[in-house]
Parts: sequence; C-alpha cells; structure tokens
Amino acid sequence: MKLNYKKVIFVGFAFFLITAFWQAYDSIVPMMLVNKFGLNQTLSGIIMALDNVLALVLLPVFGALSDKTKTKYGKRTPYIVIGTILAIVAFMGLTFCDNMQLNNVYSKADEGQFFEMVWEQSDQIKVSNKEYTEGQEKDYTLKDYISRLTKNKAYSELDSVEQQEVKDSFIALAGKYDKTYTFINGEYTITEKGVEGSKNIYSNIITPCKSAYAWNVTVQNPLPLVLFVVVLLLTLLSMATFRSPAVALMPDVTIKPLRSKANAIINLMGTAGGILVLVLGMLFGTGKVQNQTMSYTIFVLAVCAIMAMGLILFLLKVREVKWAKEMEDETISLTEQGLIKEEQKVEEQTGEKLSKSKTISLILILASVALWFTGYNAITTKYSLYASSILHADYNSTLIIAQAAAIIAYVPVGI
Repeated sequence: MKLNYKKVIFVGFAFFLITAFWQAYDSIVPMMLVNKFGLNQTLSGIIMALDNVLALVLLPVFGALSDKTKTKYGKRTPYIVIGTILAIVAFMGLTFCDNMQLNNVYSKADEGQFFEMVWEQSDQIKVSNKEYTEGQEKDYTLKDYISRLTKNKAYSELDSVEQQEVKDSFIALAGKYDKTYTFINGEYTITEKGVEGSKNIYSNIITPCKSAYAWNVTVQNPLPLVLFVVVLLLTLLSMATFRSPAVALMPDVTIKPLRSKANAIINLMGTAGGILVLVLGMLFGTGKVQNQTMSYTIFVLAVCAIMAMGLILFLLKVREVKWAKEMEDETISLTEQGLIKEEQKVEEQTGEKLSKSKTISLILILASVALWFTGYNAITTKYSLYASSILHADYNSTLIIAQAAAIIAYVPVGI
C-alpha cells in the first residue's frame, strides 16, 4: 500500500482555500468590528462566535446532504465549487460595508482634522487607566488622560493656555506610532521605545479613543453595522455549505490504512494557504499599528484570488467519481489479499453500527477535537487585536511561528 501523494495534494486544494479564508477572516474581521465600528471586546466576540454557532447546525446538515448527493461530478465537488464562489462574493461584499463605515467615521477628513473632531468629543471618550491601582480611577476621559500624560495634572486644574497645549499635544501624539510613556513615582513621562515599563501611546490611548469615536458614529448611524452583520452571516453560510464536504472528500478517495498520512498532507495544504495569506498581510501592512483603520479591499481581493486559484486547480486536477471508484476497488482487492481487515470493508460499505468500544473511541475523539477547537479559537479569534494592542507586534509575522510549528509536526504525527 502506497499513498498517492499527488492525488492527496490536489484534493487538499479544497482545504487550502478554506484555510486561506479563515486566516484572513480571523485576522481582519475583529479589527473591523473594534477599530471601525467601535464595538467592545464582548460584542465583537459575540459576533465572531457566530461562525461556530452556525457550524453546530449547518456542518452536519451539509455533510449529510453531500452524503446523499449524486451527480456526474461526485458528491462533494458541487458543494465545494458553489460554496467557494458564494464565499468569495460575500467576503468582497464585507469590505464594501467596512468601507461605508470607514467613510462615515473619517468623513473624508485628513488625520489632523479627524483628531480635532475626536477632541471635540473628548469628554465623552473614556480611556482605560493602564496604571490603575486601588484608590485610583479605572478610566479617565480622553481630555484628562492626555492632561496627566503631558502636564501631570487633571485637565480641570489647567488654565486656558495649558488646556490648548494639551489639545495640541494630543493631535501631535496622534501621529507618533512609536512614542511610549512611563509612569514613575506618580508622574507620567514620555519616553523612547524600549524603556523598561514603557507603554505604547498609540495602542494604549490613540487606538481606544478612535474606537470610542467610531462607536459614537455607529450609534448615530447603525446602518453600516447592520449591513455588515447581514453580509457576514451570508459569508459564514457560504463557507458552511462546503466545509464538511471538503473534509469528507479525502477519505472518499483514500483507503483507510493511509488516511492518517493523507490527513497530514491535507493539513499541510491548509497551512500553505494560511502562510500565503499571512505573507500577503505583511506585504499589505495589515498588522501595522498605523494601519488599524485601513481599507482591506485590496487585501481581501488578493485573498479571494488565492481562493479562486485553489478552486481552479482543484477543478482541473480532481476527478472525484473516478478516484472514489478506484478507492472502493482497491479496498476490495486489499481485503481479498488479507491486507485490510474485513470489518473495515463492511463498516465502510454498509454503514453497519459501530461496536461499543468503537463508539467510546469515537466519542473521545470528538471530545478531543472539541477541546482543541476551544483552545485554538480562544487564541486565533482575537489574536490580531491582542498582538497589535498588547504585544505591539505585527500579528502576521508572529502567527507564522505557529504555521512553522504545524509544518514541522503534521507529517511525522501522521506517520
């Protein structure tokens, strides 16, 4: 028995385009929700959880539907083709809703004018006190926080000249992406990057105040957010139509003893899709602090082009009906030679009920997958926000570390 690596790689293009989509989706959608629409972490987290809620219902449904589907192209291929095309169209639609909100927030103003508008709402905008200890305020108004940062006084303690200086300082700091500050012996000091205990001004002050301003705009005109959520649901629905069929295709065309190895190759193909999107993110600067409110249209276009390329290669090379028949014939032949146990053949061809021990094994496997996704999603769903706001790093470059670990692990573990 020898695995046909070329065949598995071609089948893996379905997983390649799926992973490319989710890598882009998990990276930029949280940034859109928080930085463009001004949602807090809880509300944005609820929206980000929608794909998992939908998956609970839709993945089994479309998996079962594809099991019963019979076309000249096979059981899985029609779902993969239609689902991918719909997902590409919907994903592009998502960026138009994002751009609508972006235009509402910035109102075609340059950066200086924009921060003038933000300052006008500085009494309404709250900034988290990063030096909070018991007895202090947990949050300050933007006006008061900048005053403490530049004058070490509350804004109300300043005269009119000093208040104007505070405003000017805020607008000047708004463009300083690498400026940091420290809080030593009860006083704030603006410092250079790398000073022990320093905090990034842009991530800790400017980004939160931009987000708070965006939320005020969203409250006044919620239409872009409503449209965004509707298109988001359509995007997730499109992806749900073919995730299960795509995963099921590999075992449809691979004999049982070789499926672990084949699964490793499938995962490697997915990793390749993820890495490609991360590299694109680095090229387009999606993870840079100064680009947290950028338009993602060109980036998403590039990701959709990768998905389309994966689909085209899949269609050109995969012959689902032929390969599935070859797998069945090979299974029968190897069974007759005694190289595959009869029980494997019977279970696959008749759908016979699993024994008690195998049912327990199945439940444990499903539980391990559920726990793995719980941990994995807890990181990936908000990692782009965490990297930019807490680590002050490009999430694209740091996530490549995870992809490198996957490349090293998948094949040996599969073997």
